[in-house]
Amino acid sequence: MERIQTEIRKDWENKLEGLGFGYHSLEGLYWDESHYYQFTGSEIEAIENATAELWQMCLEAVDHVIAENLWERFNIPQHFRDYIVTSWEEDHPSIYGRFDFGFDGKNLKLLEFNADTPTSLYEASVIQWYWLQDMFPDRDQFNSIHEKLIDYWKYLTKYMNPRHIYFTSLTNIEDVTNVEYMRDCATQAGFETEFIPVQDIGWADDIEEFISGDQTIMEYIFKLYPYEWILEDGFSEKLVKNAFRSQWIEPAWKVLLSSKAILPVLWKLYPDHPYLLEAYFDGPKDMKDYARKPVFSREGANVTLYQNRVAVEHNEGGYEKEGFIYQKLFKLPDFDGNHPVIGSWVIGQEPAGIGIRESVHLITNNQSRFIPHLISG
Repeated sequence: MERIQTEIRKDWENKLEGLGFGYHSLEGLYWDESHYYQFTGSEIEAIENATAELWQMCLEAVDHVIAENLWERFNIPQHFRDYIVTSWEEDHPSIYGRFDFGFDGKNLKLLEFNADTPTSLYEASVIQWYWLQDMFPDRDQFNSIHEKLIDYWKYLTKYMNPRHIYFTSLTNIEDVTNVEYMRDCATQAGFETEFIPVQDIGWADDIEEFISGDQTIMEYIFKLYPYEWILEDGFSEKLVKNAFRSQWIEPAWKVLLSSKAILPVLWKLYPDHPYLLEAYFDGPKDMKDYARKPVFSREGANVTLYQNRVAVEHNEGGYEKEGFIYQKLFKLPDFDGNHPVIGSWVIGQEPAGIGIRESVHLITNNQSRFIPHLISG
């Protein structure tokens, strides 16, 4: 993996906005095409293989969590446990997820799995592909995200009837862009689709149904709104009462994989696995260099990094009350003070491509930049 300086397209902002990518510079530069990352074919093959194997390991881990009743470890309340189990046993559809990897050119390690509401989808799928066509049209990219999303939605048309899906999120530009992109893929696959802000979803108490603004019962709802927030705001009790007459995508079992608590479970099931970092629930044990991560956390909130058992970096946030896990610290590569994390997408059941976020900090946060990539040769 190399970090290579390159020219910035003169009209890059217009090009991005012409594609509907309006959050390239909201809180400082987010889309950064002053550099790109170049991978060899064998490096891409290694990332692809790791993604496929980890996905299967994660499915085994969900089985283990349910079989061993590890709900307390995941801070899942009693009332929501059977709901998760049913969504798992009935194989409710899952569209996508993003594994975050640390990669130093030799070691490829899972940092965490954004399995429920992964973002940076649109820039990974579409934006960096158009950058490649403009800048290096004779080169390739590890990126079949768009094609695999449409194909998987097409696959689901056999199982989802009626074919009307509501797509919902908060109304900030990043979430709306990502969910509208997903909606476009579902539309191309043959579904009827409609966007509704998550705060506009109604609940009819007398019939225990989720309803849209025109009082229509909502049977399928794709959400870009995390289950930990649904548990926090009391909405999960309505999901349980509704008993799956409304089916939510991603399914409820994804809350287990999007939790950092899955990391010690994976380590216990697959000790010393080459893709995993040592991880525990009850303290760092003998580790001197480790990350203390909240069970639920977004954008690096409440993460603390320790070197030689001394805190060297910490992010503030509001996720402390659910508890923590402890994961061996991976030394991210340092490219002139920039530290990349590889987000590797799984669509349906298959690896589909990568996006790279880069930070001047060791903890990737909401100020990290998105850097495009290509494959050498």
